[in-house]
Amino acid sequence: MPTAILADDERLMRDQLKSRLEQVWPELEILEEAKNGEEAIQLVEKHQPDLVFLDIRMPVKTGLEAAKEIGNKAHIVFITAYDQYAIEAFDHGAVDYVLKPADVDRLSKTVDRLKSRLNSHTQPNDMSAMLSQLAKQMGIASKPNYLQWIQASIGQELRLIPVEEILFFQSDEKYTRVQTGSYEALIRKPVRDLSEELDPALFWQIHRSTLVNAKAISGVVRDLRGRHLVQIKGSTEKLEVSRSFVHLFKQM
Repeated sequence: MPTAILADDERLMRDQLKSRLEQVWPELEILEEAKNGEEAIQLVEKHQPDLVFLDIRMPVKTGLEAAKEIGNKAHIVFITAYDQYAIEAFDHGAVDYVLKPADVDRLSKTVDRLKSRLNSHTQPNDMSAMLSQLAKQMGIASKPNYLQWIQASIGQELRLIPVEEILFFQSDEKYTRVQTGSYEALIRKPVRDLSEELDPALFWQIHRSTLVNAKAISGVVRDLRGRHLVQIKGSTEKLEVSRSFVHLFKQM
């Protein structure tokens, strides 16, 4: 049986990919799962799997950094949520990849290629030079590992929300409200932690309890009490700006 290690810092994404792999490749045995690139390297040393599925953006070490250290010890398959430009970079480098969220049809094509490699006993390539070029093309080396997805509860359902779809986060004493254009969800992580994990160019902190997607801001008004209020596109909701963050809107 072919064996693999699965590495992604988001448990929901690991569970989904594992489920999809069971559908299209039931013979594949997932030996263990890793939450970051460093764990993935250690698990490859421990188990010597045939394959390792690596998410591109992970804490401690990215997927590209882990792949460099793993070298030709296993066939590398990258897990990516990048745009078409990045996918072209992968195609040009002849690198196996899985788009997330995993789609069964696309995953089947990747699995067919991997089966062909394993059946022909092709040795894994040392992709060090190629990985350096990919990192440069995709701008990964210089960018922090910001959150790309939020796992949030809607009633009894656990949903995976792309951060770019979120209009704002607003915390109270126990929960943080996650507001999109079409629904509201709740998470337990406070705004002070989210502010360190989200891209500050995309999410602006306007209050100790509020983060707002800069692309969702339609304008700023002042009420009769002199408070600055952020208006959200397509919504009647207004979010208060505390004095500490008014400077963000001086140019608007």
